[in-house]
Amino acid sequence: MDKQTLIDHLNEDLAGELSAIIQYITYAAKATGPYRPQLSQFFLAEVADEQLHAQFLANKIVALGGEPTTTPRPVAPAHTNREMLEAVLAAERRAIQDYTQRAKEAEAFGDKGLAVQLEEMVSDETGHSEETERILRDWPL
Repeated sequence: MDKQTLIDHLNEDLAGELSAIIQYITYAAKATGPYRPQLSQFFLAEVADEQLHAQFLANKIVALGGEPTTTPRPVAPAHTNREMLEAVLAAERRAIQDYTQRAKEAEAFGDKGLAVQLEEMVSDETGHSEETERILRDWPL
């Protein structure tokens, strides 16, 4: 694993975190119905974790000599509460896969600290994913 490839992959992850921040803020505003207060709060509560991930990634990219991206991934369109929750779940699952792979790349690059931090981010994203799955479990179609 060479440094530039690692930087490029971390920038892809940063784009995902920027997208997640936008997604959660937007979905919090768009939530409707009798569970709107709880859903809005659920979405907004996730912003802080995603922001911390984004800041960590941006700092690491700079530390490695790269330039952090300012372009988020596209946010999945969603019109109903269920669609928003499903889009969040898909994004969290992708983050888990990406960070699992990135931890392996960091290990191959020889950056144990980065690998450990990425594993912690896998744990965070897994918690987000599981909570979203629990909300969706009995959600009406």
